[in-house]
Amino acid sequence: MSFSIAFVAGVTPTKWTRIWGDRRPDVPLRVFRTETVEQIAVLHEGRAEVSLVRLPIDETHLSVINLYNEIPVVVASKGHAIEQAETVLLADLAGEHLLQDPDEVPEWRDLAEEVRDGTRRALPPMRDLDETMEQVAAGVGIIIVPHSIARLYGRKDVVSRPVTDVADTRIALAWITRETTDDIEEFIGIVRGRKVASSRIDTGAAAADSAASAEADAGPVRNDGRPPKPPRKPKKTDKAKAAAKAIRVAAAKAKPAVRKKTENSPGRTRPTKNPNKGKSRGR
Repeated sequence: MSFSIAFVAGVTPTKWTRIWGDRRPDVPLRVFRTETVEQIAVLHEGRAEVSLVRLPIDETHLSVINLYNEIPVVVASKGHAIEQAETVLLADLAGEHLLQDPDEVPEWRDLAEEVRDGTRRALPPMRDLDETMEQVAAGVGIIIVPHSIARLYGRKDVVSRPVTDVADTRIALAWITRETTDDIEEFIGIVRGRKVASSRIDTGAAAADSAASAEADAGPVRNDGRPPKPPRKPKKTDKAKAAAKAIRVAAAKAKPAVRKKTENSPGRTRPTKNPNKGKSRGR
């Protein structure tokens, strides 16, 4: 029996699938990429147990764990004005033609001149992002996408720069709540960075061991059958006194020994009175 993982374009699940192979070699993985429009349909249709999705999504009947954020970038043809900048503001893109549905980038939509004055023209036929990038490279317009998408579909004849005033996109792990299995729990632990020893089973055993240790530390049962009294917690004043004593002992050990000076000790530096001082030189 295999375990199926779907992932949206731009996500690289290699690290997690490698860890799965180390921990669960008995359960082979089926990993496949989905388009954004079907990133949760694969769950409801039973084609995948979990899906690495780009938010927002319809979370009805789903459990969702946020994983990380993606920086948005603008992609334009080589030689475009953005090439001279390190980052770009939306105000600099207000006069551009966006090769996307404006609702996909509402921050741009609210500033765009072609939307405000009604001059926005229809988009050319584009079946996928490869064809969209061809239009960008030809100078037809720009796109604003997550950095991972720009990198995945990058070409030598386009440039990309971060856009500072567009919200980050978020990558998350999603699955159908009522169909949560041990395999799904295992994969959740992997993407969260949980070690093998910290699985839910091991955590329960550790809790039981901890309770047993606490019982042993509490001491023997009293003669009247009642549970033993808990050990007395040290008072704050006790802790403060102990800390102060430790500081004094450490200071005493660190302080160098000083020899007591005597009146006739050799090498003294205190000046002595000159017995001839004040007498006449003529005598």
